[in-house]
Amino acid sequence: MGSLIEIQSPSGGPPLRVYISGDTLVYDDIREIPRRFPDIDIALLHLGGTRLLGVLLTMDGEQGVEAIRIVDPTVAIPIHYDDCTVFKSPVSDFLAAVKAAGLADRVKFLHRGDTFSFDAARLHERRPPK
Repeated sequence: MGSLIEIQSPSGGPPLRVYISGDTLVYDDIREIPRRFPDIDIALLHLGGTRLLGVLLTMDGEQGVEAIRIVDPTVAIPIHYDDCTVFKSPVSDFLAAVKAAGLADRVKFLHRGDTFSFDAARLHERRPPK
């Protein structure tokens, strides 16, 4: 599950790349995303840690951190983390794991109703060095 949206710049600059994880887990094929589409600007990460009969079905906080490490976006935004009663990993788990991993500067937390404004050129400037 997941989608990558690529928006070409009218000025001919690099495209804006947005990865939307969808309800998924970190698994080997996710490593293919940054190989095919390097320099992802924004990652919208579906979290929540859904469990059914004790089996993890959607990313929890630790898997969200691993997704950031793999996909390597300039900015990661956690979403869909408290929409259902089956979610067992609150967004606070993710935020604590992000902080412990030293990735807090790459995460933008939005409360319901908040918006995220950005300038694609500035996102490109903020890309971490490879």
